[in-house]
Amino acid sequence: MSAYRSLVWLGLTPEPERELPAAVAALRAPTPGRTPPALVTAERHRVERLVLRGTQRGWLHYLGEVTALVVDAAEGPGTTDPTAALVAGEVVLDHHRMLIGLPGPGYERAAPQRRALERAVAHLKNRSCHGEPGSTA
Repeated sequence: MSAYRSLVWLGLTPEPERELPAAVAALRAPTPGRTPPALVTAERHRVERLVLRGTQRGWLHYLGEVTALVVDAAEGPGTTDPTAALVAGEVVLDHHRMLIGLPGPGYERAAPQRRALERAVAHLKNRSCHGEPGSTA
């Protein structure tokens, strides 16, 4: 790692730090609707470590994991928490859209995730509107 570490990515938005730990823990929970507090705490510590000691590359890798969870929830049989999936999807999608304002290739690298999240978020919203099983409607 060079002596200079770009921190510009940290200024995008605080929403991922605030919103993702609980939503991601709910998506990772073994039983939908029952998120163990220890899982939320572990996710919060992971995000904190990434923000305080991580790199943009590490952060984007984490958001890629979250994207996969959201896409799986949208395409799956409805056994995960659709509210948590929608929160996580919208937060990461907003973050990835803001990457356009940063120097470097982050915006282009996130393009496949943006497309996947756009489809997943639309599907989750549609599922909620039509009261499909596993929805909160």
